[in-house]
Amino acid sequence: MCGIVGLIHPAGSPVSPVILQKMTDAIAHRGPDGDGRWIEDNVGIGHRRLAIIDLSPDGHQPMISADQRLSLIHI
Repeated sequence: MCGIVGLIHPAGSPVSPVILQKMTDAIAHRGPDGDGRWIEDNVGIGHRRLAIIDLSPDGHQPMISADQRLSLIHI
């Protein structure tokens, strides 16, 4: 089963890529087939992927819109 993590700093301080990496590493057992992270300012999201049905790179997450305005993670 895939797993997701997220971090928001309400005070506006930036999210640390190292902390977000540690968070996704902590749930590696949920998705050993891939991982991804997205950070913008005080918000960060991460994903661990278990590829069962869609084995293509199209299933890589986070999914970013063509205009780079939206980022999505889902399970």
